[in-house]
Amino acid sequence: MRASCTIRRMIERIAWGVLALVHMMPAISFFRPTMLNTLYGLEPSNPLYLLMHHRAALFLVIFVICIWCAISSTPRQLGVVAVAISMLSFLFLYFSNGSPEALRTIAIADMVGIPALLFVGWKAFSA
Repeated sequence: MRASCTIRRMIERIAWGVLALVHMMPAISFFRPTMLNTLYGLEPSNPLYLLMHHRAALFLVIFVICIWCAISSTPRQLGVVAVAISMLSFLFLYFSNGSPEALRTIAIADMVGIPALLFVGWKAFSA
């Protein structure tokens, strides 16, 4: 019985790690703004560059929340809500706006994270 609890906790931590990985690249772009060009095709002269740099800070928040939730069970319900808003709002906007080709990779990354989000959500709200 004890081993199965340990395995379940490990799987939950891995799921939070997957969600952290989904948000890692945009989070890193807060510290390496040149990645905004790689990720979104934005040049520093573009007025949206500053907005996307700020968006990177918000992804850093989501990334930190995911890491925190992997380590501690205390923030997991709030973590699920924050990550769900981040991922699901983007996917809703993406599909509502004709699935722009330039954002397909981001949508795929978020869709890959959906099973992990569903699992951690179930665990966080069924405990």
